[in-house]
Amino acid sequence: MRRFELQMFADAVAGKKIVYLFRIMKNAANADGAQIAFVTENGRTKSKDADSTATKDGSIRTPGTAEVEITCTSILAKGDTLIDALEDALDNDDLIEIWEANLDEKAESGENKFKGMYFQGYLTEFEKTSNAEDMVEISTTFGINGSGKRGDVTVTAEQQAAAEYVFRDSVKTGA
Repeated sequence: MRRFELQMFADAVAGKKIVYLFRIMKNAANADGAQIAFVTENGRTKSKDADSTATKDGSIRTPGTAEVEITCTSILAKGDTLIDALEDALDNDDLIEIWEANLDEKAESGENKFKGMYFQGYLTEFEKTSNAEDMVEISTTFGINGSGKRGDVTVTAEQQAAAEYVFRDSVKTGA
């Protein structure tokens, strides 16, 4: 019997379908996770060093602890309070919660739920770049505690709309 690999029939995930939500942990009782405005790129890197021990039979590798970093690059939005809060969290060593959601993979249960991951960590780098010819760019790096946990992430309809370019007609909306 011939076995078919499902991967050859899979569709690729567009970068704009992976969204990140952020919240300062001490605000968990009164604030939802929020997206950074005008994100141009996100990234998650997982790495692990390994030590080598020479033996008479060859090297033995001993893996170290995994390290995770999440990066975000965005264009600064006027009046962006989340960027200010994140910069303050860096100064104050505040723990930050981060959710990564794949909007192309709905969870099996729950409205506005998507497959994703949950992380806790600290903002370790914050860079604001402003040159004469471009918009102000914000680059952040988060050092994550542990390696994150898989689960279902709630992404509101408004957050989904912000992550996706949606066609709007030219007629007034009645607002």
